[in-house]
Amino acid sequence: MDEFVRKLPKAELHLHIEGTLEPQMMFDLAERNGYELPFPDLNSVKEAYEFTDLQSFLDIYYQGAAVLQSAQDFYELTVAYFDRVAQDGVRHAEVFFDPQTHTERNIGFEVFMEGFRAGMEHAKVEHGITSSLILCFLRHLPGEAALETMRAAENHLDGVVAVGLDSSEVGFPPAPFLPAYELAYELGLKGVAHAGEEGPPSYIWSALDDLGVERIDHGVRCLEDEELVDRLVRERVPLTVCPSSNVALRVVDRFEDHPFPQMMEAGLVVSANSDDPAYFGGYVGDNYAALGGHLDFTHEQLATVAANSIESSFLSRDQKDRHLSEISALTGRSATRN
Repeated sequence: MDEFVRKLPKAELHLHIEGTLEPQMMFDLAERNGYELPFPDLNSVKEAYEFTDLQSFLDIYYQGAAVLQSAQDFYELTVAYFDRVAQDGVRHAEVFFDPQTHTERNIGFEVFMEGFRAGMEHAKVEHGITSSLILCFLRHLPGEAALETMRAAENHLDGVVAVGLDSSEVGFPPAPFLPAYELAYELGLKGVAHAGEEGPPSYIWSALDDLGVERIDHGVRCLEDEELVDRLVRERVPLTVCPSSNVALRVVDRFEDHPFPQMMEAGLVVSANSDDPAYFGGYVGDNYAALGGHLDFTHEQLATVAANSIESSFLSRDQKDRHLSEISALTGRSATRN
């Protein structure tokens, strides 16, 4: 199973680059930049990675991101991610980043964008992995702050394909972020949004109807609303699901309880992704392997998940077909998607 998973061509569509900051790199960058972490040693960091919900994770996440200060830091972070997922069969990645996490620390777009782009070029040259960026707004901050961020980003959008919405979900519905999304659409970007992770199905409706997004990140709570499921299936709205993350953040108690099989059986277009792998103990290949190990997914089912990931991406039709042909060559049958 592991060998099949690593060879299976796939796209990763739900990955926060700041969430790939491994503990050792966190300590190394803190030392290099003279930043004092609130953790005395690596063991204390790992102990802190026991989360009770999304907010308990975010508290640690933002503390860790503070060590990222130079373009070189962001470059090394991005390179480390791509070097790792090259082993997982990733052919394309659409990577979330949180500019407000950095601009609030007086780290400008010109700094982190330089690092991200250089890391993406490394991925293309060294591994043949294509990639793009998704600029995310922090939903615990006001919608006006998101609009200001979008305005600040206007001259730094090379490599950015879409905008997204992340951070604390409960109590922060999508609608207030419409002005920022409208500006993004005027600038030629696409839209995605986190919804239906801890928040209710109504947030998914709002992301679709108020923000006009093309893709829902997480979306696992859609199963609570039959009408919503019917719509998602009918309109073939992709859901970028993160199984290991859902377990780590107690969205579900055990991997065996994850609704991924029910989502596929309902005809939803679901892909498997890692979210924040340094914190949740598994990169994208580990999530595929866990689907096989905990939920008894067959090679054919995993190939369907991979095909969904390709189809759900913002790649061109020709690029999608090339990757789907790779899946077909590996499995000996035409790549099918939900």
